[in-house]
Amino acid sequence: MAQSRAAGILEDILLQGMLYGTILRSPVAAGSLVKINTPKLTSSYTLITARDIPGNNRLEGLSDPVPILAASEVRYIGEPVALLIGPDRNKLEDLAASSEIVVEETNGRFECETFDSDRILAKKNIQNKEIDGLFKRNKNILEGTYRTGIQEHWYPECHGAVASYSYDKMLIRTATQWPFQVRKSVASVLAVSVEDILVEPLELGIHLDGKIWYPSLLACLAGLATYICKKPVKMMLNRLEDFQFSPKRPASHFFLRSLTNDEGTLLALESRPIVNMGAAGPFAEEFITRLSLGSAGAYRCTHTRVEGYAVSSNIPPAGPFAGFGFSQASFAIENHIWTLTDQLHENPLAWRKRNALCKGDSLITGTLIRDTVPSEALLDTVAAMSDFHRKWASYEMISRYHRSLARFPTDKVLRGIGVSLGYQGNGLLFEGADTGTYGIEATLEKDGSLLIKSSAIVSSPETWSIWATIASDILGIETSQISFAPVRTDMVPDFGPSSLSRNTTIMTKLIQRACEAIRRQRFRDPLPITVKRQFRPTKAMKDGLPFSMLSWGAAVVEVEIEPITLQPITRGIWLIIDGGKILSEDAARRSLNTSSIHALQWVSGNRLQYVDGKIPSKTMEYYSIMMQNTPPPVYLEFLWNNNEQPKGIGELPYTLIPGSFAQAVAQAIGKPIRNMPVLPQDIEQALVCTEGAL
Repeated sequence: MAQSRAAGILEDILLQGMLYGTILRSPVAAGSLVKINTPKLTSSYTLITARDIPGNNRLEGLSDPVPILAASEVRYIGEPVALLIGPDRNKLEDLAASSEIVVEETNGRFECETFDSDRILAKKNIQNKEIDGLFKRNKNILEGTYRTGIQEHWYPECHGAVASYSYDKMLIRTATQWPFQVRKSVASVLAVSVEDILVEPLELGIHLDGKIWYPSLLACLAGLATYICKKPVKMMLNRLEDFQFSPKRPASHFFLRSLTNDEGTLLALESRPIVNMGAAGPFAEEFITRLSLGSAGAYRCTHTRVEGYAVSSNIPPAGPFAGFGFSQASFAIENHIWTLTDQLHENPLAWRKRNALCKGDSLITGTLIRDTVPSEALLDTVAAMSDFHRKWASYEMISRYHRSLARFPTDKVLRGIGVSLGYQGNGLLFEGADTGTYGIEATLEKDGSLLIKSSAIVSSPETWSIWATIASDILGIETSQISFAPVRTDMVPDFGPSSLSRNTTIMTKLIQRACEAIRRQRFRDPLPITVKRQFRPTKAMKDGLPFSMLSWGAAVVEVEIEPITLQPITRGIWLIIDGGKILSEDAARRSLNTSSIHALQWVSGNRLQYVDGKIPSKTMEYYSIMMQNTPPPVYLEFLWNNNEQPKGIGELPYTLIPGSFAQAVAQAIGKPIRNMPVLPQDIEQALVCTEGAL
């Protein structure tokens, strides 16, 4: 099989006469730009500001505009204000260090828990007129506030882009999940036709959805520099720049209020999710929609009300991390349920079996669940895998005894176990720019070979092997005769952003449909035969499809609390996944294992946060994507069934593991966990609180 290859990595690209670019950044979080002072520049070096932009000074096609270069107002520390372009990287660094950005500073706003209406980027309201009366008439009410922190992607190679001229067109090379969005943005900034811009994606590595929109910004900067200097220009962030200023998973804040009957069944649930999008919200609508949808988790509730807000602040713009906010909501509701079942003295797995969504139920947004929900099979299987019932009963007895003491013991190992149930929607964005027609093109050549063209971006060559096997089975040709065209925007059709498991769900279907059409034509039409197949999301699909084809999963996490440091140590992770038809079990296992480690790091690793609008540079010295030198064992099984449709599964560990981990810690210490990540100081503070603090 001939595979399409990405155009290498950015650091390896060297072009004749190439210049380099460095970004002059705002030193303050908010204010008015007064002037830019630089040392005297020789003819070899160029200063570029917003005034030099010939077209639009913003990224194109996103729900909230992101400036390319600050023109008059700065909105976060590190915001690009100007570019310095020249032939010597070291000289550029010296010039940048000697430059001064003069700003008339104003007070920055960094938090999102309280905010004025002018900071609302997007909101979601799901009203229920009966809910107030229910809360007034009943007494089994539980309230809780939950917070999740930011998370760093930590890419194999830092963000960047190279721009150069290819005859009469500009060629942009950058590691992006969405090449056609890069093309549209660069064309808009330069005020040229999109046909004048060519985009070749570079190798992504493990990107975790962090390269959807931000590469477009770097591509615009590189393209602008090449347009002005008439030479190839490479823009590449250093590791500290990337760590401090590239988009992170956003911080979120949840207020939950629930009403149950005496048996613990959910009667009403009120949610107020808030997400801190930073200085711009290119996917604010998407985030708040999915945060709101996830507020009820995988559980049935007759009466729900949501009032959700995506809020701006003076920190760098946030971005997705393996999904758009659903996992934050899952952490909140799963830990809310821990408090509920703890007060009922009920096994939390048994509660979930009684209250899980079923076929015919509706999600919180009103979307009807049309397929069977395998919640009981998932929960029973993960319980058997982890020996959950025995461990939970033992740890619960010890925890209840410790809580009866005048002082909770911290001189011995404490253990706990937690369980979560959740789902993943697949394929499409709800809001914003994901409204086009997406497709592929397949050609059966005269020599019997098959060429498939698409802008789908893959992180692993194994994905091509899976698609080639599907095409081979349909057409009866060898996989060695199947090739994928190199991805370049003038050579392949637009497939949209490669995120939310779109490659697994939509791309696989389009390849199947195209090959089936070729099979029907091949013996009556002369070769070559070219077939195009497209997918266009309708409004009904946007409102419902991403969360009507659901992947399901359950997880158990067991922890122990080290008595001296109060460090929570993960003893094991058990996952059971219903992902429909698994196209490659080996690839699925690798993906889920990697996601599990990242999810565990999010909930138990170092706390990453902005301090007065900036991540301190010293944080990078100890921040790590790995929490332990030896990761804990991950025991993974699939729920095999007769479903012939492949579904996305990569986001499920982020939905399942943080909630399970926090519940396990909560059982071990006898106190609820409300914040993520869970750190030893949080455990210490919980243990010294009064018992009435629940």
